[in-house]
Amino acid sequence: MQPHTHPHEAATLPLKRPQKISPDLPIGVFDSGLGGLTIVRAMRKLLPQESILYFGDIARLPYGTKSKEQILRFSVENTQFLLHKGIKALVIACNSSASAAYDFLRRTSDLPVVDVISPAVEEALRVTRSGRIGVIGTQATIDSGAYQKALRAKNPKLSVVSAACPLLVPIVEEGAVPQKIQKAAVEHYLAPLKKHRMDTLILGCTHYPMLKKVLQAAVGPRVTLVDSARPCVAKLRAHLEQSGLAAPLKKRGRLHVFVSDLPRSFTRLGENFLQEKLGRVTVVR
Repeated sequence: MQPHTHPHEAATLPLKRPQKISPDLPIGVFDSGLGGLTIVRAMRKLLPQESILYFGDIARLPYGTKSKEQILRFSVENTQFLLHKGIKALVIACNSSASAAYDFLRRTSDLPVVDVISPAVEEALRVTRSGRIGVIGTQATIDSGAYQKALRAKNPKLSVVSAACPLLVPIVEEGAVPQKIQKAAVEHYLAPLKKHRMDTLILGCTHYPMLKKVLQAAVGPRVTLVDSARPCVAKLRAHLEQSGLAAPLKKRGRLHVFVSDLPRSFTRLGENFLQEKLGRVTVVR
């Protein structure tokens, strides 16, 4: 667990790769904490040959309670940090960051950028039967209206209802919250949405799949939960193939994790979730 240059200190770097891009470079993934590991888990299954640089910004967690301007700044700093390390593509594995920064990062970066919102929207449109869709996320994601706008842009007739769930990220990050507390929080947040008679619920935060069993029990078996992980990775794979940047299928890619705080806690919870050893977790000071 070694100290390293914090992304904030990289703020003067341009959003450009400092070296030539190649299929051998890793994919950069960032989130405010553990949640982005839901995307990493799908990447390890669906793109096992790809190496990954993951940054969890635990010191500034949660993002979802911050202003759009703060989240944009954090997201740019995280991107600059990963670019400076050397990556060939970027995954914004945080819905709060995607809602605040995706358009900016896509415009200003010179490499493929994939978010978690548009793939989840496409998946929800594919699975809904009634057109009644619920969305849960952080306060910042819900306040941004990103999901509501994206869904209605595809189909103005959709009925979309949303709810912010600010306690769910801290519950996941804590890692040892009793089941009855998880259940009480989830049922409190979902009560207004259940009246909507939705048939599809978008998990609009990458932390939430870690509570999937509790969420499914709360909404019942007839509601399909949409998790952005697999659709996001499918979109990433298409980008890599179209750009000629896919790694050869010779060997399993490596995972290198950076965090801005609490490396031991992250390692314990992360290994339990990923079901693989994280190896060295580098602390960014």
